[in-house]
Amino acid sequence: MEIKDRILHASIGLFTRNGIKSVSMDDIATHLGISKKTLYKWFENKDQIVSAVIHNHLTGVQGECEGIIGHARNAVDEMVQMMDWAKRQFANVNPNAIHDLRKYYPAAWGLFHEHKSSFILQQIQANLLRGVQEGLYRADLDIEVLSRLRLAQIDVLFDPEVFPSAQFDQMRVQMACNEHFLLGVVSLKGHKLLNEYRHVTEEE
Repeated sequence: MEIKDRILHASIGLFTRNGIKSVSMDDIATHLGISKKTLYKWFENKDQIVSAVIHNHLTGVQGECEGIIGHARNAVDEMVQMMDWAKRQFANVNPNAIHDLRKYYPAAWGLFHEHKSSFILQQIQANLLRGVQEGLYRADLDIEVLSRLRLAQIDVLFDPEVFPSAQFDQMRVQMACNEHFLLGVVSLKGHKLLNEYRHVTEEE
């Protein structure tokens, strides 16, 4: 593995476990067993490392999401698989990492915002359209409005003023909001299918 890739691989592990702000260039160099001089040969400062880490991560995320979409049996299955994927993604992430990214690293946060406003928005719209066409989502959905509402929810999920990390586990918030949104868009047929995935039995 090239030294630059080793630096990025080590950095995302440190950021994920410890948060971003608390990890120094010294920490990264020590973790890799290299000198700071070598580290600075590849990256001028920590901001560059954070931006590169986020860029690589988002590229990987996009590929994984496209794989899920391509293999999903239907729109509900796609959403359920996405929820399971998100659960795995955030299982070992320090909640301070998202907060740090948003507050202290505007360039890297801008990459996430751009990814959200383009790729994620397109995937939300495509899923809603697919669900309507399959009869699993309500036929009267305003896809343009709901897709942007869903996008806005993502910002709220990561807002520490709304969901303080000391009080709310990130995965708990994600699952509650995802399920709430999905239950709001499914048709009766889709609701029954969702209950099968959730292993829930409801009286009609």
